[in-house]
Amino acid sequence: MAKAVGIGYQDFEQVVKNDVFYVDKTNFIKEWWDNQDIVTLIARPRRFGKTLNMSMLEQFLSVQYRGRGDLFEGLSIWEEEDYRNLQGTFPVISLSFADVKESAFEDARKKICQIIRDLYDRHDYLLASEQLNENEREQFQKISAEMENYLAKGSLKALSKYLTAYYGRKVIILLDEYDTPMQEAYVHGYWQELTDFIRGLFNSTFKTNPYLDRAVMTGITRVSKESIFSDLNNLTVVTTTSDLYADSFGFTEAEVYAALEAYGKKEQMPLVRQWYDGFAFGHQREIYNPWSILNYLKTGKVSAYWANTSSNSLVGKLVREGSKKIKGIMERLIKGESFHAQIDEQIVYDQLNTDETAVWSLFLASGYLKVLSYEQSLEEAEGWAENYELALTNLEVRIMFRKMIRSWFGPVESDYSDFTKALVRGDLEEMNAYMNRISEAVFSSFDTGKRPSGKAEPERFYHGFVLGLLVELGDRYVLTSNRESGFGRYDVQLEPRKEADDAILLEFKVRDSKKEKSMEETAQNALAQIESRDYASGLRERGIPEERIRKYGFAFEGKTVLIGEA
Repeated sequence: MAKAVGIGYQDFEQVVKNDVFYVDKTNFIKEWWDNQDIVTLIARPRRFGKTLNMSMLEQFLSVQYRGRGDLFEGLSIWEEEDYRNLQGTFPVISLSFADVKESAFEDARKKICQIIRDLYDRHDYLLASEQLNENEREQFQKISAEMENYLAKGSLKALSKYLTAYYGRKVIILLDEYDTPMQEAYVHGYWQELTDFIRGLFNSTFKTNPYLDRAVMTGITRVSKESIFSDLNNLTVVTTTSDLYADSFGFTEAEVYAALEAYGKKEQMPLVRQWYDGFAFGHQREIYNPWSILNYLKTGKVSAYWANTSSNSLVGKLVREGSKKIKGIMERLIKGESFHAQIDEQIVYDQLNTDETAVWSLFLASGYLKVLSYEQSLEEAEGWAENYELALTNLEVRIMFRKMIRSWFGPVESDYSDFTKALVRGDLEEMNAYMNRISEAVFSSFDTGKRPSGKAEPERFYHGFVLGLLVELGDRYVLTSNRESGFGRYDVQLEPRKEADDAILLEFKVRDSKKEKSMEETAQNALAQIESRDYASGLRERGIPEERIRKYGFAFEGKTVLIGEA
């Protein structure tokens, strides 16, 4: 009889104790130990078993679990005597930043300091030991959520010293979800303050700590060395393109097939592959996210389990506020196409507003994109370049983005649907009425991003609107934007899939009050651009007569919209 499928387990001991479904990943312990790296940073998408593996590693090595070999009996790590002798022999400092999701720097700092205070409380037996002198006992007691920066930055190093003295052996430090505070700092605008604090903490803990034997950090991204890892030259970084630990996080195709077979669902493998396959770590090209597989095994139904967990606010923000080019690429990705980009696996969060490479690097690290092909080249202008062909990971991720884009129009969903119907039938009066209502209700959520100039780009609303059209009209029209035709690039083109429908060209323009007397003049200028640059030429070449090509010029100023028709 197949074991029960337990959802949400993050404690290895609970998995073993409750005898729930588990894919043996204990070989990760052997692989990591044999590599002999001092500090290892492993970047993997969320819900890929990072926390469970860190719990497994702690319970295998920690003196607090000495004599608990029963947790590992029957698993691969227990097959070799050398590793059985390693169990329960090290002092381990284990902590997680997963819950550090504050909206202000001082609150984030306090949360991190409280996590460290809780660690000290777990080891308060040290206060009664002879290994600590009076000054060290006094410093031990000063650790708190309100402690000064100099104490906070040296606190983990100090605890390492106390534990080393007590156990006579250097410590192992395990830090889970190290980059969660960094993501929140970027979203809420306190990036520089937090990185200054974290840099000092990490340097003391991982670089200048003579009491450290080895350390593992996990997270979603590899934050740039300049941001928080400066001078940390003993760091081994394992990203999604690395071969190290390629099958230690996530399920391989063989593991998924075995699970489906055990639960009487092996005939569903093609469906499961379509929905959940597509992740690639190093040489392992067929990796599945465990969260979705576990939920499918439990319910027997396919759904966007992984894509709908936790918050997608950061990726949503980057798409919603992104440039015209980013929105155009997202249109192609949602339709199942790929694109080429240069990727730097070091994520520079404070460049996400200005550098499209940083955006796609974050999407790749977070699991929303997969690598179809990869090549290195020497380019005269930029030197050694790494070029990637990228696509959305799988059907689950594609559905997530479709729902995300549609949700942006939630406050005016009926108007949004009515606008697309009015557009298809060519009712200009209703188009104007509905579009202005949509703009009034939704515009602000698209006009929040800032460029270095400090000026927002109101066009973001309209290119967000274009992505919304994709969801609504994709089955009736071939929708493209920012493509070459005639003597320029049109904004949006709707090419009908059926002969009975008209083709549609849309051009957007912001009113220039210094050059244009009215919104009507702006709309006419948009229409004139469609004509002067002959955007309709591509449609005519494909056999659509001129009289079946409708052209609309969108003029906007703030939240006011005026649509004109040629």
